[in-house]
Amino acid sequence: MNFLDEAKVYVRSGDGGNGCLSFRREKFVPLGGPDGGNGGRGGDVVAIVEPGLNTLIDFRYRQHFKAKKGGNGSGANRTGPDADTLVLRLPVGTQILDNDKETVVADLDQVGTRVVLAKGGDGGFGNAHFKTSTNRAPRRADLGHEGAERWVWLRLKLLADVGLIGLPNAGKSTMLSRLTAARPKIASYPFTTLKPQLGVARHGDDEFVVADIPGLIEGAHEGAGLGTRFLGHVERCAVLIHMIDGTAANPAADYRIVRAELEQYGHGLADKPEVVCLNKIDALDKAAITKAKRALKKAVGAPIFAISAVAGKGLEPTIDVAHAYVREAREKRIAAQTTVTRAVETTVLDSWVP
Repeated sequence: MNFLDEAKVYVRSGDGGNGCLSFRREKFVPLGGPDGGNGGRGGDVVAIVEPGLNTLIDFRYRQHFKAKKGGNGSGANRTGPDADTLVLRLPVGTQILDNDKETVVADLDQVGTRVVLAKGGDGGFGNAHFKTSTNRAPRRADLGHEGAERWVWLRLKLLADVGLIGLPNAGKSTMLSRLTAARPKIASYPFTTLKPQLGVARHGDDEFVVADIPGLIEGAHEGAGLGTRFLGHVERCAVLIHMIDGTAANPAADYRIVRAELEQYGHGLADKPEVVCLNKIDALDKAAITKAKRALKKAVGAPIFAISAVAGKGLEPTIDVAHAYVREAREKRIAAQTTVTRAVETTVLDSWVP
């Protein structure tokens, strides 16, 4: 399946059905009066989050979504049928943006979330609606109201707990394959990862999701390499694991390059907790490892984890620290949700106080 994380679509809700202009015509019923029914409601366009989806590929080949018009009213006071709702099924983590690509219309971060993108038009009134004691034979019937239309952007941001970042060929894909059952493409040349990869890692009785994104290079925020478009997939992560190639000429300089790109990208990525790993220590002697760790620690200002993803060395302490950040973020999220729920309950209860 191809991976697509951004798409532009046009949505239009259905027009309302027209009201009917009709008078009762029946044997032995003189002056039957108006009996024109109302028009039906036009169909809504609704976005729903469904499990099992992880790409927006369905919107590459179809960009226009139009709901049907409501049925027209008819005689004998028969109301036209309402049109069916048109449903756009989206993966969890999708953001819906307005046409300006800046205004967030909805952030679909939970399965089952439902958002109305375009509301269907109301049906027009038939002439029976306008009957009064002084106007017993109205000859007025309204047309249905027009539906709404808009262009929106769909942007997918994968939901992951841990994000793997670093320069190309730093060992991120190898790390993902070690921590999870994912089998990403691994090779000795840069940019083997061309799209984000997900895997589920276990830590004791707990599980968390790890995301591997394509590598960054200097000038990525200006479009160099694959750019920074995939950084959106780690915006929701609780912690970032920064992979540094220990065999590089200057590991500290490599760290600064990636950090500069995170700061240029913004969206709070530079402020996220970070676990820095000096990778590929299996190819270094002790003196080289000590020298690289000392230089890297001076640049980072925090402890450095020396690991070998391919050999599985030093991974347990790294995962322990990352999992601690994940657990802390989950606890904060649960506490925030509880606070919001309590606030809503208090407001409802207070509203009933006489």
